[in-house]
Amino acid sequence: MKIAALISGGVDSAVAVHRLVEEGHDVHLFYIRIGMDGDGGDCSAEEDLEMCSLIARRYGLPLEEIDLHRQYWDNVMAYTLDEVRKGLTPNPDVMCNRMVKFGFFEQMRGHEFDLTATGHYATTVEKDGKKWLATGLDPVKDQTDFLSRITYDQLKHIIFPIGHMPKSDVREIASGLKLPNALRHDSQGICFLGKINYNDFLEQHLGSTPGDIVEVETGKILGKHRGYWFHTIGQRKGLRLGGGPWFVIDKNVDQNIVYVSRGYDTPLQFSRQITLSSMHFISGNPWDEKLQEEGIDITFKNRHMPSFLHGHIRQLPDDPDRYIIDSAEQIQGVAPGQFVTLYDKESHLCYGSGIIWKGKNA
Repeated sequence: MKIAALISGGVDSAVAVHRLVEEGHDVHLFYIRIGMDGDGGDCSAEEDLEMCSLIARRYGLPLEEIDLHRQYWDNVMAYTLDEVRKGLTPNPDVMCNRMVKFGFFEQMRGHEFDLTATGHYATTVEKDGKKWLATGLDPVKDQTDFLSRITYDQLKHIIFPIGHMPKSDVREIASGLKLPNALRHDSQGICFLGKINYNDFLEQHLGSTPGDIVEVETGKILGKHRGYWFHTIGQRKGLRLGGGPWFVIDKNVDQNIVYVSRGYDTPLQFSRQITLSSMHFISGNPWDEKLQEEGIDITFKNRHMPSFLHGHIRQLPDDPDRYIIDSAEQIQGVAPGQFVTLYDKESHLCYGSGIIWKGKNA
């Protein structure tokens, strides 16, 4: 097959390329540049490109750089800043996969190939005549939550050569082959920021405006913050308050107030019920009318983590854009704007995701 392989300079995509070559495919390498010129970020692009070039030369493959930084700014960074302004908690990596890696790249070059391959830790399954997204073998590295907003047409054109492997095997293969990035550290944080601190990025674009930190139970002003956009529900670090631990419980965007509560076991930081909106099913709704009737048991994740939460989801008959998850366990720090990824309760097929509208301790 003729395959476009997205390569980042990291070990995961390098081993994915190795496996494709080993299987005899006609592989073309692509590096997507998304950082803004002169912003100090760009994910250390020059170092990444050097690694990509070494991998290309190692296997005798063509390497092409695709500049998508303007598309990234208009669709991912703009989304991130807009959500933060609203007091919400965005996930730019989720939107990058849908809009950039499997969106604009596919429109520009990916459609010319039989398939597009990436180093994501995910798998796919053929079932009922459709292709379904499924979890990777390594529960710690599984990245289906970051892929939960891709479309079915995008999924049909993707393969994940290392999704069935644990990270330890990927490292072992890279070391055995003496790949130049075998020992390179995994990237951390939001890709477009590179070495820029996230709060510095927010201050650069949104500025800072002092506001009150208020104890939610008493209304007592405990201190000052630099702007509600620097804080998210469930946050503990960065409040600089004594006598803690303190957790962010709520925010008043209009009045620039951050509400906090003290103690690891404060009930105000936990939710048993989550209301979702903007539901997206990748390969179609697997439950059909059951969601509007009795609902269905699922597993889910409200952030990137190795374990699954258990719950029951139902669609509101009088508001079909709203879905309710009743969780079997208390969930800490449910933040509006976050994505909740939905999985089959047994097979852990990833069906898609919804966006948190609110959480409450039902």
